[in-house]
Amino acid sequence: MRPPVPATLPSRAAPLHRALRVLALCSALAALLHVSHTAFAAPFEAADTGWEGISTFVQLLGSVVGPANVVVTNTLAWSDLKPQDALVVLHPIQPLNPDELSAFLKSGGRVAILDDYGASDENLKRFQIERVPAPKTPARTLRNNPALALAEPVSDVTAGLVVGVHPVVANVAQLVTNHPTALTHPNLTPVLRIPARGEPDAIIAVAGKVGLGRLFVVSDPSIVINEMLRYPGNRAFVGGLGQYLVEDDKDAGRRQGKIYVVANQFQESGAFGGHSSFAGSLGATFRDISRKLGDLHRTGVPSHVAIAIGALAALGSLLWLALAAARGYRRAPPRFARAVPLVAQGGVAGRAAVLGAPSTHRALALLELKSALEEVVASRLNLELPVSAPTLIDAVRRSGALDDGGIQGLKKLLFTMGMVETSVAAGRPVRVRERDVTAAAAQVRQVIESVEHRGRSAAAQQGS
Repeated sequence: MRPPVPATLPSRAAPLHRALRVLALCSALAALLHVSHTAFAAPFEAADTGWEGISTFVQLLGSVVGPANVVVTNTLAWSDLKPQDALVVLHPIQPLNPDELSAFLKSGGRVAILDDYGASDENLKRFQIERVPAPKTPARTLRNNPALALAEPVSDVTAGLVVGVHPVVANVAQLVTNHPTALTHPNLTPVLRIPARGEPDAIIAVAGKVGLGRLFVVSDPSIVINEMLRYPGNRAFVGGLGQYLVEDDKDAGRRQGKIYVVANQFQESGAFGGHSSFAGSLGATFRDISRKLGDLHRTGVPSHVAIAIGALAALGSLLWLALAAARGYRRAPPRFARAVPLVAQGGVAGRAAVLGAPSTHRALALLELKSALEEVVASRLNLELPVSAPTLIDAVRRSGALDDGGIQGLKKLLFTMGMVETSVAAGRPVRVRERDVTAAAAQVRQVIESVEHRGRSAAAQQGS
């Protein structure tokens, strides 16, 4: 039989080691979650070749204007845009700066907004465009799925005659949608519609001029993801849209601009044309703050941010625990062996400590000087306490201890001390500076020395 193992006390480092292991596990878990979070690309990512990405959309735009003229960015620098450029916005998480957007369009820029459930409502309402639900019973669908309704071009009618369709959908026979919404607008030209049974048809794309520019709005950004671009009508739509965004103006000549593409969440910077008013910049800042607070209230703190905050809190707690455990403490002597503070002592020492404390009002020190002056002078000149200021001044004058200048200085000193004493008695002490107390102490010392010197001289004369 093996002898029992003797029990040992756990070392002080064991809890710290266990806590560090837990922290390492939390950090590894946070890193794993972060990797898993970033491993799956969000929809409408330009670099994503999966079914939700828009890599094919970007390639098709590049085939129209040239790959070098398609700029996919996460930061929309308005100052880089020129009137001959175009902007494509896919499913924005935040609205565009309305002032910069309007300025860009009015100067000749072209904008295509493809959004169904994103944050473009604010921008669309500026142009009187509203999103409404799509028909529940579309006339034609893919695989009998109402969410995959088939849209068709809307023919332009002039004086009762059909004159054609919008250039963007000139080569589109039908377009496959994917959970679309619909649009309403009083003036813009309808481009695509979803025919419905037993309910009104729904418009899903509109176009029109804004100033010198063009605005094209589609209520279903999913029609340009990789999976949907396998359908001929969707591919023809992208080709027509690219041509519409860069084609030359009849009056202004060749454009030769670029197409900037932003999707989901992106940053905005600068001002179109290189200038912006202070009010516009301030308004944009407030809109950004309001949007971020609204997103935080609606969706909460992102999981990776919450994990990072938790890991930092755990690390801070461990560091505080380690520092507290390793801190040395001075042994406090017993109360009966401690020295009595001066302010708690009686007599002259305690009184001086109280008057010299930083928290003591300087008026009390000045009153202490007044009391000392009255007691010493009354004792040397045989006056009875309490003594009034006129009596004390008259006695000092008759003693000859001070000349006329000294008497005038004594009068001023006693007047000041009397005013301070009255304010203290009223509970509203006046402000007394430290230099005032120092000057009064020097003057009191001079008066006392003069009175005592006069008394010693008189005593010597009587003795002789």
